[in-house]
Amino acid sequence: MRSDEFPFDLWALQIFLTVCETGSMASASRDLGLTQPAVTQSIADIEARLGTKLFDRSVRPIVLTQGGEILRQRANFLLTEARQIAPMLRDVTNSRLASLRVGMVDSLMRCLLPNLSQRLSEMAEQVAVFSGLTASHANALFTRRLDIVLGVEDSVDIDGLERWSLITEPYFLVMPKHLTPPDSVNGLTDFAHTHELVRFSARSHTGSDIDRHLRRLRINVPRHTEFDSPYGVLSRVHAGCGYAIITPLCLLEANFGLDNFHCAPLPGPNFRRHLTLVARRQELGTIPQELANMARKLILESVENRLMPHVPWMTPALFDQNAPAA
Repeated sequence: MRSDEFPFDLWALQIFLTVCETGSMASASRDLGLTQPAVTQSIADIEARLGTKLFDRSVRPIVLTQGGEILRQRANFLLTEARQIAPMLRDVTNSRLASLRVGMVDSLMRCLLPNLSQRLSEMAEQVAVFSGLTASHANALFTRRLDIVLGVEDSVDIDGLERWSLITEPYFLVMPKHLTPPDSVNGLTDFAHTHELVRFSARSHTGSDIDRHLRRLRINVPRHTEFDSPYGVLSRVHAGCGYAIITPLCLLEANFGLDNFHCAPLPGPNFRRHLTLVARRQELGTIPQELANMARKLILESVENRLMPHVPWMTPALFDQNAPAA
C-alpha cells in the first residue's frame, strides 16, 4: 500500500483532536505551538483526502459534522494504540512483555502455579492464567485469545505452532481402601461390572482417552457419574462411591490425603498421557522453552516428593519421556 493511500498521518490526527477539544483553529494552534494557517491547512488536507467536511464552520465555536464525529471516535482509539507502542517496545528490550495470557489444564494448577505465577509476573506487565479443558484452550490459542497453553497435546497436525514436552504420566487405578484392586484385564472386567467407575467427562481429553482405552480392552462400563475436574472425580471416590482411572497429576490436584485411597497399577497395555506446552511459533522468543523447562522441573519434583513416597510401585521410570504414550 502506498503512503498516499492513507488519508492522514498520526500527527494530523492529533491536530484534528486538538481542534475538537479546544473548539477553534486558533486555540488549537496555541496549544500545539503551530501557526493558525498550519492547523487550518492540516484540517483542509484531511477533509480533501476523505472527501467530507469534518467541521461546520458556519457556527461559533465550530462543531463537528457527523463524519467528523466518526473520525474523532476512531482517532482517539488509533492514537491511544500508537502511544502504547513505545512502552511495549521498551518492555521487549528489557525482556518484559506488555501482557501474557496462559491457559492451563486443571490438573497442573496446584503443582505449577505457586512458583510459575511469580516467573510469569516477571516476564510480563499483565498476566492472566485461565484454567479449564484443553480443547477450549486450543481454540483460544488459534484465535489469539491465549499466548501459551499447557495441557494435553491436542493440535499435533496444526502448523505454525511450537511444542515443548512437559511430562508423560501413567494412568492408574484409585479406589477406597477397603477395595482390592484387580491385577489382570479379566479381573478389571469383573471389577468394572461390580463397582462404579467415576468418570472424567467425555468432553475432556482425559475422559475421551479413558473411554477409548476401555473400548480397546473390550470393557463395557456403564456411564453413571462424571466430572470435568480431578476434584470432582476424587471427591466421589473419597466418599466410597466407586473407583477411578486417573493420573498422578490429577490425584495431586484433587489434594485429598493419599492415605484415604488405594492406588494400584492399571492392568493391561501401557496407557499414558503426554502433557505439552504449546505456543505460536517464534512469537515469544525463548519464553515458551523457559516456561516448559521450569514447569517440567516443578512437575517432577511434585510427583517425586508428594506421591512416590506413598505409592512405592510408582517409580521415575513410569514418567520416562521416551516411553510411548497411549
